Amino acid sequence: MSHEILHPKNWKPAKGYANGVAATGRMVFTGGLIGWNAACEFESDDFVDQVAQVLRSIVEVLGCAGAKPEHLVRLTWYVTDKQEYLANLKGLGAVYKEIIGRNYPAMALVQVVALVEDRAKVEIEATAVIPD
Repeated sequence: MSHEILHPKNWKPAKGYANGVAATGRMVFTGGLIGWNAACEFESDDFVDQVAQVLRSIVEVLGCAGAKPEHLVRLTWYVTDKQEYLANLKGLGAVYKEIIGRNYPAMALVQVVALVEDRAKVEIEATAVIPD
């Protein structure tokens, strides 16, 4: 593993994310990626489908630097509807595990009024660290 999960001993366990991560190596950052394909076209307006596309896009961008999903140390999610996020946790967990695996980096989720692309329901920024 290229990083260390930081979790105070007296805190309740974090489920599906880490409270902190320490890592050393080559840092890789993505821009905010949304749920459209390589041709910049949306294939679905379904929230889980868009998240799956974003996660696939993150993996593809990381691959350009030689990084893999297990090198992720941080994800920042921007959603237009937190209720839609909360209502789809089971489906989100399934696509996350399918695409990213069981690596749970430090994460933040923020509800925003809108994203630049009107059909976008989610935008995610990723940070990865490839070990030296």
